[in-house]
This record gives sequence, C-alpha cells and structure tokens, in this order.
Amino acid sequence: MQVNKQLALLGLKAEDKVTGFKGVIDSVCFDLYGCVQAALTPAVDSKGELKGGKWFDVTRLVIRDHEPVMDLPDFDKGYIAEGKKGPADKPLP
Repeated sequence: MQVNKQLALLGLKAEDKVTGFKGVIDSVCFDLYGCVQAALTPAVDSKGELKGGKWFDVTRLVIRDHEPVMDLPDFDKGYIAEGKKGPADKPLP
C-alpha cells in the first residue's frame, strides 16, 4: 500500500532537491487534493538553537540516510493507534 511507503519516510534524513533544505522527516501529511507532503526539521544550529521546519512535497525529497533516527511508533495497535497516548501522556524525565 502506498500509504505505508509514505509513512516509512518518518525518521529518515532528507534534502529538498530545489532549495537544498536538509532535515529529518518528522511528519507526513495526506491532503484532500492528493498531495503527500513531509515536514523536514533541521538539526540545531551552531549556537544549539532549533530552527523551524518546512513542508515539502515528497517527490521533491532525496533521502540521505535510509536508517531512521529513532524507532517509529506502532500506528497499527496499542495506545497510539487507539488515540490513548499523546503529548499530555508522555512520561516525565
């Protein structure tokens, strides 16, 4: 299924072909008009500050590393899939 192919992009390092913007794909969006986009979040800058991410059509992205930066959530079963776990339910450090 193509949706699973797009979801498999989560956590991969990528670069936009047009602008050269680089980052980790941290979100994938499917819109009503058929576009599939991915949000790239860049690494922290030299001052240790986090800059904002940008959305790109997935067809513009070049995957730079096929190993995800972290384990992906299980979207098929469990608390996340059932909508029972979100930002308010994350454990405290």
